[in-house]
Amino acid sequence: LHVRSRRQRQMCIRDSFGTAIVLVFVFMGLFGQSFYPKKLPIDPDNLLSGPSKDHWLGTDFAGTDVWALLVTGTRFVLESSLCACFFTIVIGTVIGLVSGYALGWTDTALMKITDFILTSPSFPLLVVVASVWNFGSSYELGLVLGLLGWGGLARAIRSQVLSLRTRGFVEAAQGLGLSMGHVVFRQLLPNIAPYVGMNVLLTFTGFVYSQVGLFFLGVIPFTANNWGVMLNQAVQNGALNSPEAISYLLAPMLAILLLTLGIVLLLDAVDEFFNPRLRES
Repeated sequence: LHVRSRRQRQMCIRDSFGTAIVLVFVFMGLFGQSFYPKKLPIDPDNLLSGPSKDHWLGTDFAGTDVWALLVTGTRFVLESSLCACFFTIVIGTVIGLVSGYALGWTDTALMKITDFILTSPSFPLLVVVASVWNFGSSYELGLVLGLLGWGGLARAIRSQVLSLRTRGFVEAAQGLGLSMGHVVFRQLLPNIAPYVGMNVLLTFTGFVYSQVGLFFLGVIPFTANNWGVMLNQAVQNGALNSPEAISYLLAPMLAILLLTLGIVLLLDAVDEFFNPRLRES
């Protein structure tokens, strides 16, 4: 009992830590830009300088505060990733539900489309699309990420629906003559909602990596602060060769790692909430 109680405390601390990390980034995304002017001030006397009391994470090649760049760049990262998750949820959930319930030619056709999405080289395709379509906002980028990223969720939901469609409550709804839309969205969807949420949390980090990679490669115009822009500029302007400026390069990398860690810990907490047996093991 004592061991179990200690384990539960450790799990509570871990879950709280993960939630706190995610909330910090959410706060930075929502309110970070309000703390800094639209055009960030520069310090010409401190170019690629190390951390100091005036510049907590140092400055970039133009003398701009790295912490300010990191904070103001968080919003674009979160907005585009959340937008991508929204389209992933909508498309993947609808296709997975309908495919798993309808079966027959509908299932075959939808799974052919899903397989095409899954087997397409998504990141190279993203690079090509980004080279042609100059994304004007985080929502446009999120739309493209979502349109290319729903395949895995659709497949996973279809598997869940196949295991649920023979349950008693589904057969009872069918016996009452309820429409497919009613059965799919009123009977099946509530039962797989936690599963959908957990899968979306997993794909969120993938969307973060994808968009940061696109900005790092320079295929998207630098119209907004972004962690990928910071990495690109750090490499292009000599941060690798300046020991004092290493924080300029490490700051966005650590932000990505911390955000990923927070989401993974939050995912564990969500999993334990919907599966109490994990808390008891």
